[in-house]
Amino acid sequence: MQYMGSKKRIAKYILPFLVDYSLDKDCYAELFVGGCNMMDKTGILGLPRIGNDYHPELIAMWRALQSGWVPPVEVNREHYNTIRYHREFFSEEEAGFIGFMCSFGARWFAPYASNKRGDNYAERGSRILVKQVEKLLDVHFLNESYLDVVLPPNSLIYCDPPYAGTTGYGKRFNSPRFFQWCRDKTYDGHRILISEYNAPADFTLLLEIPHYSTVSRNSNKAKTVEKLYTFDGVDPLL
Repeated sequence: MQYMGSKKRIAKYILPFLVDYSLDKDCYAELFVGGCNMMDKTGILGLPRIGNDYHPELIAMWRALQSGWVPPVEVNREHYNTIRYHREFFSEEEAGFIGFMCSFGARWFAPYASNKRGDNYAERGSRILVKQVEKLLDVHFLNESYLDVVLPPNSLIYCDPPYAGTTGYGKRFNSPRFFQWCRDKTYDGHRILISEYNAPADFTLLLEIPHYSTVSRNSNKAKTVEKLYTFDGVDPLL
């Protein structure tokens, strides 16, 4: 699924670490599952899977897809704007699909996506999601804050949170609180892997992945370095 901040392009670099750390774990969970572009590759772990996100329409869409719902293949600008401003009159799954898959840059109800070629974004998005969900049928989807998710003991947890200094869930994401939560969950017996640009000094850097991200309507690209961290429960100053 096209999704802002998606790990689709770099998932192949992260997946081997998930495989290695999953060998002694009993469950796999993603607490910021988003477009499921990492989750749809984790069936090979052979573990029960949990996919959580705080966005209610997004999770409603994934659940509906699991039940056989097929998203619309025609969404014109008028319908897009109607649902954009009057979501209370539409199903959550339809709002979730149109709000992401028919918007510019896959940003939640950004301006309507269109180009000079006249591409049908709804048809393409519907086709992609119906195929993608085949790899997600066993995922237990939750719609909660990551702080409230009840995790099975001995879980492997992958987190791709809103990055420090960015906006998440419609407000500034509290990164210090998140990293403390990671420490606490590690002490509880879980293993956590985190995608971020930076992490506190007591977190272990596992991987650096330079790549380019689109940052404007003109497809200008900026080089960024995605990093993968874990927490081993050791203070580097000791």
